[in-house]
Amino acid sequence: MATITELKCAVRETLESRGVLGQLKARIRAEVFSALDDQREPRPPLSHENLLINELIREYLEFNKYRYTASVLTAESGQPEVPLDRQFLANELKVTEDASSKSVPLLYGLVGHFMNNSDNGGKAFLRGAPLPTGTATSNTVPGPDA
Repeated sequence: MATITELKCAVRETLESRGVLGQLKARIRAEVFSALDDQREPRPPLSHENLLINELIREYLEFNKYRYTASVLTAESGQPEVPLDRQFLANELKVTEDASSKSVPLLYGLVGHFMNNSDNGGKAFLRGAPLPTGTATSNTVPGPDA
């Protein structure tokens, strides 16, 4: 007859082999964060830039089957429950896609573009943009001389 310890180990191994244990842990974490989240403290408004960035991340998470992580992102960020239309997102980012690129998240295409771009010695030149309201600014982040 199996002991309680052996039974626990067998159940754990079965849940791990089916991929259920990780999902359960992620779901529990999401519920704990949701319970701890102070709903009385208002979040800053979701800027257009953050909406697009969050959507790129959500598309990546869902593609890789990180559904609970995506649900936490949606809940914490105030992102709309319904994902943005991919064509809208591509248009906003001024991205043109071919048929093969539509089978993977836009984030893969963007990263691939910058990794394979040979202009400027393979380096992308990034310009600073104003940060959305409610985020840290360069005045609040210590510089190298601090």
